[in-house]
Amino acid sequence: MDQWLFWTIAGAVLVIIELVTGTFYLLVLGVGAFAAALAASMGANMLVQAVIGCGVALLGAYLVHNWHVANKKSDGSAQSNFLDRGQPVVLDGWTNENAGIARVKYRGALWDARLTVAAERPTPGSTLYIEGQDGQLLLVAAAPPRQ
Repeated sequence: MDQWLFWTIAGAVLVIIELVTGTFYLLVLGVGAFAAALAASMGANMLVQAVIGCGVALLGAYLVHNWHVANKKSDGSAQSNFLDRGQPVVLDGWTNENAGIARVKYRGALWDARLTVAAERPTPGSTLYIEGQDGQLLLVAAAPPRQ
């Protein structure tokens, strides 16, 4: 098998796996493999191909890491792009009303949720809105979050 074809297949596999994970680190490894494929197609030896591929991958990983650090929320969590934020849920019942822990219906399933405003005590059947997530626990409030 030609070396450029090997690098191209490796890059394609990494990019396809990246589409499943969504972290961007495998994407930069795939781009590094494509850079090595380009070097191979230009006649570079295997050492030069590997150095180019590794250099591009390391630079990309460094840039992705810096991007993740810059876009982290100030509270230390990585939920800045939490897609369920603002979605309505229905209060099914209280698990521990004093602690603000309840069961809510969301997407056809029951979830544990914690009210973000301790003074609020809505009745079962009330509509609440997702503000975030703490592990498997949804963080909810009576009013929709501000955008």
